[in-house]
Formats: sequence, structure tokens, C-alpha cells
Amino acid sequence: MLASGSAQAQIRILQTNSRDSILHLIDPETQRIIGEIQDIPVAHGVTAAPDGSRIYVSGEAETALKVYDSQTLELIKSIPLSARPNNISITPDGSKLYVAIIAPPGAIDVIDTAALENVKTIDVPGGIHNIYVTPDGRNVIAGSIGGRRLTVLDTATDEEVRAWEGEAIRPVTMTTKPDGSTDKLYIQVSGHHGFVEFDWDTRQEVTRITQPDVPPEERYDSHYNGAPAHGIGVSPDGTTLWSTSRMNSHVYVYSLPDLELVTGVRTGTDPDWVTFTPDNRYAYVANAVSNSVSVIDMETYEEVTQISVGESPKRNTILRLPGTDH
Repeated sequence: MLASGSAQAQIRILQTNSRDSILHLIDPETQRIIGEIQDIPVAHGVTAAPDGSRIYVSGEAETALKVYDSQTLELIKSIPLSARPNNISITPDGSKLYVAIIAPPGAIDVIDTAALENVKTIDVPGGIHNIYVTPDGRNVIAGSIGGRRLTVLDTATDEEVRAWEGEAIRPVTMTTKPDGSTDKLYIQVSGHHGFVEFDWDTRQEVTRITQPDVPPEERYDSHYNGAPAHGIGVSPDGTTLWSTSRMNSHVYVYSLPDLELVTGVRTGTDPDWVTFTPDNRYAYVANAVSNSVSVIDMETYEEVTQISVGESPKRNTILRLPGTDH
């Protein structure tokens, strides 16, 4: 069981390891691993219940959604899925969880979190890699690599309401309007070292940002699975966008909404995902080849440490344990 403490001490960073069977829990106060969940071979997506009561992990090897108690870290249930999963996302009220099904022909599984049952499978062409519920809870955004498609569902009906086709979709993040509705999407796509800004209302590309180069001798010699930029997020205060470069072993910071480059921060090798503490203090970048997590001070833009984790760390997110001040 995890010890209780101050509100800030109740925040945990959840870090999966895609070629390992361990999920690590990192304490942002000490930057140390203080807990782990074992026996999740090929863990892919991870998220937490909004009330902090549960941790959800999609297991590719088991074709299951694993549900854990956030305090004891004990398994509550393993929910069978329709086929091999990738990423996952939960609604703001915690009532439904969406699972990206990467296995052909592609689908989205809908999990009722009260019943802990897989209640619906939605066919989506191309196989779904990454999936996101919008902050207002109204829509699901699902990206396909093979299908070269961004699919949007209405969470009230779980039916498709729009789609954008033409490119292989990688990680996505978004900003919101003052009323909380979706404003812009920032989409990383295969073959592009940067990201695309996409307007939610007009359904049109606004601009395409290419990230800086480094000298050839400083580049990581890999094909990056076709994704030189993989890992993107908007800071909790909404003022900056962070986009990783697997090619350069950097994370680049851009101001919002103008997308001016602020700085680049050196990370470990092959940075693959990024998440933030809610107080805008630290960014956590998972380095898939270094088997580490870079901890970056969001004020000074300096890497303060690297935390050694399991093999090939990728997806990460935050957990607010029960009693945390939201």
C-alpha cells in the first residue's frame, strides 16, 4: 500500500515498460520509484480513474484491460478485449473507458467502468493506435496508422461523427476554448519531424511545424518506426506545447497559441512520450532506448535527473490518489 501524505505527495507518475512486465509508480517529490505493478507483459496504454481509485493498463500479450486498486496495487479484474489493444483513454467522469484496438480490421472497445465489462466494440478501419477523450468529455479522438485516418466519436452515442483522412496518425494533444470545448488538435504524423496544428471547428490544417535539426553525428541512428516525432502534450497551464524528437533525443517546447519555439531540452535516447505534474513543475519524458525517464524542470527547462525504469518505457500519465486536491 502507498503511504498517504500531503496533497502534492498524492501525485504519482505511472510509467509503462513496453518490453517488460512492470509498471512503475514515481513520486514527483523525491523522483524515486516507490511502487510497481508486475505481471503485465507488453503493457501499452495506461490511465487512472479521475477519482484516483483505480489504475487501468492495456496488456497486448493478454488481450486484456487490467484494472488495479491504486492504493494496494492489487489486481481487481482482467477484462477480455475484442483483439490486441494499444492505447486507452477515460472520460472525465470516469464512467467509460475507450480502448484502441490495433489488430486488423481495427476497432474501439468501450468499457463500462462501474460494471467492469466490455460493453461494445465499434468497428473503425485501419487499426487504432492512440486514442483520447477530449477534456470536455464530448468526443473520442482515435488515430490509425495503417488506415491513415483520424476518427471522431460522440461519447453520448459512441457513433462516428467525423473523420480526417490522408496521413498515418501518431500521438495527439489538444487545447480548449474558455468554455472547455475543443479548440485545436496538435497531431504527430508518420514521416514528419514535428506536428500538425488542426482546427477543430473548421476541420482544416492550420500549420505544420518542423522541429529543429541537430548535427548528423548527434542523431540517433534508427528508423523510429516511421515516426521521428512521437510524444506530445500541452502543459497543464496551457501556455506551452511539448513535442519529443526521437531522431534528436530532445523534447522541444513551443509557446501557445503562436507556436514559437521556446527551447529544446536534451533527453535520453528515443524519447517516446511526455506527461506533466498538475502544478506545472515537472515534465516526464519516457526514453525508450535509454530505459529511463527524463525529469525536466518546466521553469528552467533543465533536465534535473533521469530515473532508470524497465525495458523500453513508453506511455506515461499521472495518478491523483484519493484525497488529492484537484
